Amino acid sequence: MGNSKRYDDRKVKRYIDNLFTDIGESQQLFDLKEELTTNMKEKITDYKSRGMEEDQAFKEAVVSMGDLSGLVDDMRKVGQDKAKQSVYAAMSNRISTAGIVVGSLLILFGILTTAMLFFMDLPSESVVGSAVFVVPGGALITYSGLTRETQKKYGMNKIRAGLYAISVALLLFAAFVGAISGFATNEVFIAVSSSMLFLLVGVGLFLALIFTGSDRRKK
Repeated sequence: MGNSKRYDDRKVKRYIDNLFTDIGESQQLFDLKEELTTNMKEKITDYKSRGMEEDQAFKEAVVSMGDLSGLVDDMRKVGQDKAKQSVYAAMSNRISTAGIVVGSLLILFGILTTAMLFFMDLPSESVVGSAVFVVPGGALITYSGLTRETQKKYGMNKIRAGLYAISVALLLFAAFVGAISGFATNEVFIAVSSSMLFLLVGVGLFLALIFTGSDRRKK
C-alpha cells in the first residue's frame, strides 16, 4: 500500500512538473502545482477504489483533468511578468505580517491580562480564563507564518496552512481546558480527561500533516 502510494506520488509529480517544464518558477505556479497534484491524487485514489489498476487509474485521472493548456499559458505569462510576481509576493507578505502582528498582540493581551488578574488575588480558574486569547493568537501566527513566501521557501497552500493552524489551536485549547478545569476542581484526572479529546485530535492532525508534507524549498 505504501509503495503503491509513493509510486503514484512520484508519477503525479513527474507529470505535473513536465506540464510546466519550461515556465519560470513563481509562488503562483507553486500554488497551482499543489492544487493540481492534490486533485490528481484524489482522482487516482477514487479510481483505484473502484477496482482500477494503478496505471489505468493514472491515465483516467489525466483524461479527467481535461485540457490544461490555458493554465500553462497563464503561468507562462506570470513567469515572464516579474512586476506582477513582485506585487503578488508583496501583497501576500503584507497580509502575513498583519496576521503575525495581530496574533502576537492577542497572545500578549492574554498573558498580560492573566498576570494582572493573578495579582488581584482572584480564584485561579478566573486568572487562567484570560489565557484563552493565546489560542487564536497562536493559530493566527501559525497560519500567517506558513503562508509567507521567503527567499528560501514558497508559501504553503492556504488550506494546508489552515489545517496546521487548527491543529495548533486544538493543542493550545487542550492546555487551556486542562489548566482551567484542574484549577477549578483541584483534581488532576479531571484536568487530563477534559483536555484529552482536544489533545488527541490536535496531535493526530499535526502528525498527519507532517507525514504528508511537500517540499516548498526554492530550487
